[in-house]
Amino acid sequence: MQDDLKEDDKLEHADEKILKLLQEMETLENPKTIHAESIRIGVENYVFEPVFFFNERLSVHLPSQFTDMDEQSRKAKYPYEERPEIIKANADGSIAFTLKYVDENLSDPWVDELTNGMKGMVKRANPANVFYTTEVEEINGKRIGFFDFKSSALDGYLYTIMFFLALDGQAVIGSFTCPYSLYADWREIAYQMLQSIRVYEEAEEEVQA
Repeated sequence: MQDDLKEDDKLEHADEKILKLLQEMETLENPKTIHAESIRIGVENYVFEPVFFFNERLSVHLPSQFTDMDEQSRKAKYPYEERPEIIKANADGSIAFTLKYVDENLSDPWVDELTNGMKGMVKRANPANVFYTTEVEEINGKRIGFFDFKSSALDGYLYTIMFFLALDGQAVIGSFTCPYSLYADWREIAYQMLQSIRVYEEAEEEVQA
């Protein structure tokens, strides 16, 4: 009887491995894009659409299901006073996209230095963090720096991407965060969200004759 149960367990694990392999092959053959009409991420279907911030000076494609996090949840998830002014999240707040306009001078040539400096600060704050990619790219004509890492939390591990850019000579700091258990589902999607960022130059006022 025990041998039969062990054999059933082996078959179940084998089926899980085969299913995972098939899912990975499907992803490679049909890569997901946030510009599709609808895409499945994990167990949910998402529709991405451009959302505008800072008086329509910056836009980024976000899931239509992401809404402004309520004040109570903001204080619980970001207990420090300098919490992001913009927090868009899914229904339970476990997946979030944030933006914060910082009163610190920044121009495109200095984005590299800010990115490396912030990474060093995060490292010093928690040496146990596991860092992956650090890059500075030209995205839609704008220099954007970012790095991603795994960190520990009270209820498990988190996956975070932090990114940095200049807007009107000031720094904008943003982030994408999700449970590390969803890392495989969201990492590529989160990078596509960064690739969708656009900054719109302020229109010059016409001089009246």
